[in-house]
Amino acid sequence: MTATAPPATTRRQQHVGNNPKKASLAYRTANAIQLRLVNAAKAAAVQHGPRISATGKSIYLIRVPSMGLEEFANGAAQSGILTLNETNDLFLWFTAANKPRLLFHVAPRQGLAPQRCHRFQSCAYRSNQWRYRGRCDSIQFAVDKRVFMAGFGLYGSSCGSAEYCARMELKRQGVGVIGHRQVKFFSDGSSSTFAVWFEHPVQIEADTFYTASVILDGNELSYFGQEGMTEVQCGKVTFQFQCSSDSTNGTGVQGGQIPELIFYS
Repeated sequence: MTATAPPATTRRQQHVGNNPKKASLAYRTANAIQLRLVNAAKAAAVQHGPRISATGKSIYLIRVPSMGLEEFANGAAQSGILTLNETNDLFLWFTAANKPRLLFHVAPRQGLAPQRCHRFQSCAYRSNQWRYRGRCDSIQFAVDKRVFMAGFGLYGSSCGSAEYCARMELKRQGVGVIGHRQVKFFSDGSSSTFAVWFEHPVQIEADTFYTASVILDGNELSYFGQEGMTEVQCGKVTFQFQCSSDSTNGTGVQGGQIPELIFYS
């Protein structure tokens, strides 16, 4: 990449779009990865001697320019693994209009893309469904490979734009609650699904049943799924679904809420 590359903030926005929560998460994740690599390189240098013998040209694989200026100044710049010229060039990269050419990779890591397991073949709405009066919509599921559950995709209002408050929960059979969060989401009146996210992805082990639950608070009726499937192949992961005794609002395998499970594999 040439010295005229856009600032780090602009490059990050190109990867995460205009969602400020996703932008913040991507930014923190990228910084955490680079800081860990910097600390690992520093430890290698301490253990094996001079910088060149410890890290060599591999130091340039650490995407230091994708960090924030503050993280760089408080971390990598004081780590001892960079030469004086490298440190100076990096400070100029962060702050100067005329940026120097760097040997470091400057593009931020994109990370894993979330996948969505959609369990319904169609959706619908009626004048008396789907209502929310503090009752719980739940579905049990199991996977054949370890995944990390990031959130749920939910149906929104069938009566125009509306805001919902969602209390989301994830339970493991025989263990209890392993993830929960209360969030708000805005639906635009379409039959699209709307993502709600856990604060951190939750580890899901293979061949064990889990219960995904949500209690929605909203005045408007919503869309609901139908023609549900008991088994869904999503990439290299197979999901199995069965009804949950926690579900008191009508959601089950064949129809209802929680049309999507959002995960990383």
